[in-house]
Amino acid sequence: MPLVFGFLCAPCGSVFLFFLCALRVLCGEIISIAVTMCHNNSMTRPFTGTARKTMLFSEIVSIAIDSFRSSKVLFALTATGMVIGTASLIVVVTIGLTGRQYVMSQIQAIGANLIYVDYEVGRANDFLTVEDLRAVQQQVPGIRAASPTRENNYRISVGGGKERDILVIGVDPAYAAVRNLEILAGSMFDAEDSLSRHKVADVTQKYAKKTYGSEEAAVGKIMKVNGLPFVIIGVFRERVETFGQSEIQDDTVLIPFTTGRLFTDNDAAKQLFFSVSDAGDVPRTTALIQKVIQSRHRPGSVYHAQNLTQLLSVAENAAFALTLVLLGVSLVTLIVSGVGIMNIMLANVRTRIKEIGIRKAIGATNREIKLQFLTEAVLISLAGGVAGTILGLAVPFSVRFLTDLRVPISGLSAIIAIFVASLVGVIFGTVPATRASQLDPVEALHNE
Repeated sequence: MPLVFGFLCAPCGSVFLFFLCALRVLCGEIISIAVTMCHNNSMTRPFTGTARKTMLFSEIVSIAIDSFRSSKVLFALTATGMVIGTASLIVVVTIGLTGRQYVMSQIQAIGANLIYVDYEVGRANDFLTVEDLRAVQQQVPGIRAASPTRENNYRISVGGGKERDILVIGVDPAYAAVRNLEILAGSMFDAEDSLSRHKVADVTQKYAKKTYGSEEAAVGKIMKVNGLPFVIIGVFRERVETFGQSEIQDDTVLIPFTTGRLFTDNDAAKQLFFSVSDAGDVPRTTALIQKVIQSRHRPGSVYHAQNLTQLLSVAENAAFALTLVLLGVSLVTLIVSGVGIMNIMLANVRTRIKEIGIRKAIGATNREIKLQFLTEAVLISLAGGVAGTILGLAVPFSVRFLTDLRVPISGLSAIIAIFVASLVGVIFGTVPATRASQLDPVEALHNE
């Protein structure tokens, strides 16, 4: 909701205020006319004044409806632009909400509470270590799980008598929880496997299918990593397809970090992964982790602690920019439809000059004439706005009804769409209404 509320408030907040001002003017006209009529008739006919006030408004609406009935096609064509504009506004809001929901679901699937630390640059052999991970767990509150990673490429059989360089990552058992991995077959190695340095491994779904035919067939198979036999005990995948942009590639093998010590003589880690208990603490915890890591190494070494909220911020900015562009298109449509309403009302004034002259001759004031044509413009705009809002809401409701997708629906966007439609009628109906009210009754009666 913050995204949609943000872009609605930014471009539409001022529009809403203008609408309230215009509505106030319109209501002022009605009240002024009513008070004048009541004042003129209250001394002699107290009850007639009240009746006349009610009749005046009903008469205005009745005349407007009769005018619409006499030119139904013209009315429908005039309102069509407003229908398209308001429907577009609703759809734009739905697109913005859906985009943000999709991004959030992707972030949640990767791990919304994820924090990872990289060694950027510095003196030789000043890499991240397991001791750094333990120091963070001891000094930073709120750490739920943590795992170091160590990466190497080894020649491993990929089936059919072929071998290829496969990425082997040494991790702790908590890595599956930190990275929110989905175990498809078998299980992830546990703390006992890590403590005893068992030669066990988990492989990606794509590697299992490519090498052994299926996930289940891969479990229990023996593969050689750097000449040592490892038993495959599980098959996993990332919950979100990252297309090779994360540390996990299509063909990746996970082994216990401690077992990886068989191939090296130190505890150096390429990355440190952390998961916090509360997603709201991610920014604060990221800064604390950065501080602890930096304090344990030489001043010239640089380490970066990052989280996915930065990615979310970039995605939201992109979605916001796209939504503004689409919103601009829908607003242009509304303006164009407003110009159409103004032109139609101007033509309507020209065709009803005699009617205006007769009404003025029998006592209608300039304000009453102005209110008459302004009401007609607003009714046209409002009718198109309501129809467009219903049409715009029908799209997400249909998607939710006909599919399993939970497309978000914004009631606020529907309210704003109707407000903007009414505002367009007030703004673009003022010119023809003013022109009608300023006609000279004598010239109007002589018009052919």
